[in-house]
Amino acid sequence: MTEQPSETEFRHLLLRHRDIPDLDSLDVYRQHGGFEALRKAIQSMQPGEVTEVVKASGLRGRGGAGFPTGVKWTFIDNKNWPHYVVANADESEPGTFKDREIMESNPYQFLEGVALCAYAIQAREAYVYLRGEFWQVAASLDQHIAAMQAAGLLGDHIFGSDYSLRIFTHLGAGAYICGEETAMLESLEGKLGQPRLRPPFPPSFGLYGKPTVVNNVETLTNLPMIIMNGAEWYRSFGTEKSPGVKVFSLSGRVVKPGNYELPLGTTFRQLIYEHGGGIIDGRPIKAIMAAGASSALIVADDKALDTPMDYESVPALGAQLGSASVIIIDDTVSIPWLINKTIHFFKHESCGKCTPCREGNFWMLHLTERIAQGTAKPADVDLLYTVASQMKGKCLCALGEFAIEAVLSGIERFKDDFDVAVGRGAQDAR
Repeated sequence: MTEQPSETEFRHLLLRHRDIPDLDSLDVYRQHGGFEALRKAIQSMQPGEVTEVVKASGLRGRGGAGFPTGVKWTFIDNKNWPHYVVANADESEPGTFKDREIMESNPYQFLEGVALCAYAIQAREAYVYLRGEFWQVAASLDQHIAAMQAAGLLGDHIFGSDYSLRIFTHLGAGAYICGEETAMLESLEGKLGQPRLRPPFPPSFGLYGKPTVVNNVETLTNLPMIIMNGAEWYRSFGTEKSPGVKVFSLSGRVVKPGNYELPLGTTFRQLIYEHGGGIIDGRPIKAIMAAGASSALIVADDKALDTPMDYESVPALGAQLGSASVIIIDDTVSIPWLINKTIHFFKHESCGKCTPCREGNFWMLHLTERIAQGTAKPADVDLLYTVASQMKGKCLCALGEFAIEAVLSGIERFKDDFDVAVGRGAQDAR
């Protein structure tokens, strides 16, 4: 399906449309090996073999958690039927825009990945859950799904086998909380998009109470390459514990924001300066948010810049790689102002189901507003830290935990910015 890149040229595995024009055409996709991985799986592999290859590849979930994909599939309850696959296309994290590019420009590789996942767990129905604002993407995917059905790549007796599959798209209502897998399942069932209490987890009790695998768009788009070329081939990219490639969404105060597909283990410095063109106006870099608005603030010193971007190395900086939505902050940006922006978002998107998140974000917004506007007292910073600390570990889902990441790390690591904000007024704080 693809050639091994030379040492001097990296050919995309996920953003292949950048190397192959018109890859969103079914004919063009098939001319370049499209659906041969699905043919191989259905005609010559047992479902369990597909799972074992994905497991051996070391592919980890690209939606943020980084959980091993093949291992997740092994949790599916084979005593309870039917099984379902749900592709998480609710790309709502501020600073994340990778899945949209894949679905718009390399849709068939993504849909082939959905079909491979479905075959591995023997699901006969799969759903693509898209954020509400992606209505144009949903319409386009519907056309691509129809083209696959017309070509016999979906529907009954795929490749002359006994296996049948149908894929459906579903638009949410633009709620960030529906990126959480159980809230997504509730929404898909027509209910209010709020997280479920876990356990049970989706592989045993998912969509309509049946075993369900939920995977991110980017995760699924890796599958055709892995099945076609093998686990060891995939492991030739990235690091030992974080194999493969990753699409890094780079934004903020950089010269060339955008999506960059690079092997895991690429350093922050390489992403920012070699690919992103450095900082606007050559300003000093101040902080990095590695996982979008959900991220802790990383002090952008030499140690941080030379840290490999993988699932093992970034936590040593007191942060997580997450979905790799790398937001760059330079010395023109006030950290209290930035935190106020993130809390505005999380307060608005909190579903209100659990008290710590609902009330905590409400009070953090009041405090960050005062601090950012220069009307706060030093005691307000201490109170903000206390409120955020009391939310930690007490929320029903990860949204509340995400909301406090920038708050706690910002106060701990950028104390001078807060001293300015509460000591000199709003003008100096900006």
